[in-house]
Amino acid sequence: METASAEPAIGADAIVVTVASSEHECYAETISRLIEESALQRGTGIARRPPEYIRQKMREGKAIIALDRSGDGNNPAFVGFCYIETWEHGRYVANSGLIVAPNYRRHGVARRIKYAAFELSRRLYPEAKIFSITTSAAVLKLNSELGFRPVHFSELTSDEEFWRGCASCRNYDILQRTGRTMCLCTGLLYDPAEHIEHALPIVPPTDDQR
Repeated sequence: METASAEPAIGADAIVVTVASSEHECYAETISRLIEESALQRGTGIARRPPEYIRQKMREGKAIIALDRSGDGNNPAFVGFCYIETWEHGRYVANSGLIVAPNYRRHGVARRIKYAAFELSRRLYPEAKIFSITTSAAVLKLNSELGFRPVHFSELTSDEEFWRGCASCRNYDILQRTGRTMCLCTGLLYDPAEHIEHALPIVPPTDDQR
């Protein structure tokens, strides 16, 4: 939840965005709480991911974390997070749980995390289709920059476990009533077969390029 505290002064090199590992497990409780708070504030989205689930993604190297090292280098402040999920034996990949701590929003951190998660997905699963469902205008814009296109839910994974994950969203009844054909979220898909020209690494655009 946003507080009344002043935003920190953030230098260009202060925030480090990197692949998460077991050394970052100490941030799992904070990440879990922020994901839940964000969903409650928006009134939509996945309501919660347990801390142990977050830790598992870190141990597997399937997550991106952003930290602020401008203060205590030994205990950097948490800035943001995103993790990777795979479905249908790696045929589909989702970048989920994108969250930025309130005091670090509006500094371009979400874009850096999203691009890093996207690049990690492409490296780990180069043939997989990457998809997203979201109600966020900011996420829609980020995905559009990366080459995602809006699609019908039928073009996304059919894995029942993925769709059961929507059960914690307050709008889940809409998804059920429509036979999983529509909801308040927009479905987005990146098909690598349509973007052969995209080479790695993928660099976020500068302000002048947007």
